[in-house]
Amino acid sequence: MPETTKDRIVDASAELFQLQGYAGTGMRQIVARASAPFGSIYHHFPGGKEELGAETIRVSGALYLQLLDLFLDPAPDVVTGVEEFFAGAAVTLRESDYAEGCPIATVALEVASTSEPLRAATAEVFDSWIDAAAARFADAGLDAATARALAIGTIAGLEGAFVLCRALRSTEPMEVAGAVAVAQLRAALG
Repeated sequence: MPETTKDRIVDASAELFQLQGYAGTGMRQIVARASAPFGSIYHHFPGGKEELGAETIRVSGALYLQLLDLFLDPAPDVVTGVEEFFAGAAVTLRESDYAEGCPIATVALEVASTSEPLRAATAEVFDSWIDAAAARFADAGLDAATARALAIGTIAGLEGAFVLCRALRSTEPMEVAGAVAVAQLRAALG
């Protein structure tokens, strides 16, 4: 199915938000990157940048959620899958020269206290990730409360590591966060 103008606008917004944040991204940059006429942005997003931002967060969040399956499905067990997930994040950081982090966290840090629609969109995405990770951990044998707590800890460690890695220009925080997440999960599973 061919990509629509709306899809190109959302994709361009996701790329730019990831690299330079929500506030640092202008509407003209978005339409230029999307090869779209300026008026099309308001045709598809009559609520302007905030509506576009919320849609971009939700679409990006759903795509990033697929990474969980990409790493965990082929893994021999959930612990190995989590370990490989963190290792993959470190590779992405190195290969992008620390430019690519999590687009959801980048926006959440900026707007959590200034835009309720964007805060709500980032919260929905993070909740979906927590729920998915908790379901995987529960499927591996953990009770629901422990699975949820470990899912929150794992995602918080991942997101915090992205911030530290980008600031320090080192994958050490991602490696440490991954090791901690794996150790906690392994200990909980016995």
